[in-house]
Amino acid sequence: MVDADQTFVIVGGGLAGAKAAETLRAEGFTGRVILICDERDHPYERPPLSKGYLLGKEERDSVFVHEPAWYARNDIELHLGQTVDAVDRTAKTVRFGEDGTVVRYDKLLLATGAEPRRLDIPGTDLAGVHHLRRLAHAERLKGVLTTLGRDNGHIVIAGGGWIGLEVAAAAREYGAEVTVVEHNPTPLYRVLGPELGNLFAELHREHGVRFHFGARLTEIVGQDGMVLAARTDDGEEHPAHDVLAAVGAAPRVSLAEAAGLEIADRAHGGGVVVDERLRTSDPDVYAAGDVAAFPHPLFDIRMRVEHWANALNGGPAAARAMLGQDITYDRVPYFFTDQYDLGMEYSGWAPPGTYDEVVIRGDAGKREFIAFWVKENRVLAGMNVNVWDVTEPIQQLIRSQAQVDTEALASPHVPLESVGSQAS
Repeated sequence: MVDADQTFVIVGGGLAGAKAAETLRAEGFTGRVILICDERDHPYERPPLSKGYLLGKEERDSVFVHEPAWYARNDIELHLGQTVDAVDRTAKTVRFGEDGTVVRYDKLLLATGAEPRRLDIPGTDLAGVHHLRRLAHAERLKGVLTTLGRDNGHIVIAGGGWIGLEVAAAAREYGAEVTVVEHNPTPLYRVLGPELGNLFAELHREHGVRFHFGARLTEIVGQDGMVLAARTDDGEEHPAHDVLAAVGAAPRVSLAEAAGLEIADRAHGGGVVVDERLRTSDPDVYAAGDVAAFPHPLFDIRMRVEHWANALNGGPAAARAMLGQDITYDRVPYFFTDQYDLGMEYSGWAPPGTYDEVVIRGDAGKREFIAFWVKENRVLAGMNVNVWDVTEPIQQLIRSQAQVDTEALASPHVPLESVGSQAS
């Protein structure tokens, strides 16, 4: 079958889906490309929703992956505001949820992403309870923070992960009062561990954020539909005009699960199980982005990565695999954040319990340093804070799996590129 006779369907109009469609055309695919997005907005990138756009420093149009005219120009059949409610793998069809339209595919890519986890507590139906995942959420939250800043209002944020802290920073820049409730002993505990989690806690405290660690929200108290306070399981009550639920995200696997595809268990991040080529348990169905649980050869685990770079790189990798190219998806996980005057990039994977020590190169007190998570003298992850143009050598240290001299690793006088050769 020649390309022109084939139909490739992409379900999910986020960054992964849009970049997959772009890659199919860039690689010369001449068949039908159908991109189905359940939002009415054109495909957009999510980092600005909690960073520049939320802060009012980036225009709305800057978040979109492509200008609207790009899709027609590249013969991408874009369906906005449409959902897919069924995949028939035997007939190789997808069915639209709105009008029951059935479309046949030769290859199918699931890029359905993730959705915010909900707080299962009383009061979440109040008008001042928010989530942040979609552009519409960011637009609403930007208005809320503007009002809170003007009126000296208070927002309680449930969750001290990346979204929670980025919104906390934005809220303080608007002038709002902020309390972060986090059940772990530090923010970012499950990603950075206590050593670096404390650094972010101090950064936010310096900017007026209050933390309540070791607790979870149990109730949001309101009156006449509006938020008044948030209560925690240790008996504390925090005054609030608004509450943000930032307690993580769950992969959107219901479509894949109903289609009989293999799903990873929640202990391993959930997601649609794929191989190194991002193929699911059906060889004509692929998955990429937040929803894909892929085997990573460097870390010898199956992982699901919810960050921008995974969507940016995973979508194109899946597209090339759909075209029959021999690819192995083994990108080193990467993410970044900007909070106040701190900029950070993180590469690798080293949750608490997987490393022996954290090695610091530079001045952590001045927040100009690189941190390395090390196990058996091998670098598992690296985080550069207000130090730039070092992502490539950090990732090379991770990829090489070479044993390093930790004194050389800590020394700013030893080039990172040569640290691997300094081991005794």
